[in-house]
Amino acid sequence: MELPTAAELRERRKTDLDMTQSELAEMAGVSQPLIARIEGGDVDPRLSTLRRIVNAMNEAEGAIKRAEDIMNEDLTFVSRDDSVASAIDLMGEAGFSQLPVVDEGGTPVGLISNSDVRHYSADEVDEIPVAEAMSESIVTVGRDATLDEINDYLDHNPAIIVMESGAMVGIITEADVATHLR
Repeated sequence: MELPTAAELRERRKTDLDMTQSELAEMAGVSQPLIARIEGGDVDPRLSTLRRIVNAMNEAEGAIKRAEDIMNEDLTFVSRDDSVASAIDLMGEAGFSQLPVVDEGGTPVGLISNSDVRHYSADEVDEIPVAEAMSESIVTVGRDATLDEINDYLDHNPAIIVMESGAMVGIITEADVATHLR
């Protein structure tokens, strides 16, 4: 990611977006004088501040993709008590490489993936519950999580669960992100 210069920020704000410094400041959650000082080259903003400003510009331009834009809403999941064999069958039928694992209340508690089950024998998978094979590491985000945030999480996780009001509403994998890059 190439960072914009102060002149590029000012040019984009004024010419491309036709925004005032105050409008941009409000969208980015910073002060108008800070925008003026950044555009004037008087201050070098922290990376997190610059990211908020660029995200606000992207959002004003309609360029930001969010979790709700790329998530798969057709959720397929397994319970901790299901057998590994049933999880394998479900992954095969649906064409998924991993599935969310939920507790009795439907809250996600982990993921089970092909890599989690590949070392078991055919005889073992019928007897072993998903809870013993699954990965308990799981990342959840809200519908408004940005593509940048999602990409950061996908660097270390095979899937991300999208939550709303305590309920699973979607799942995002690398394949989902890849299909929305165009």
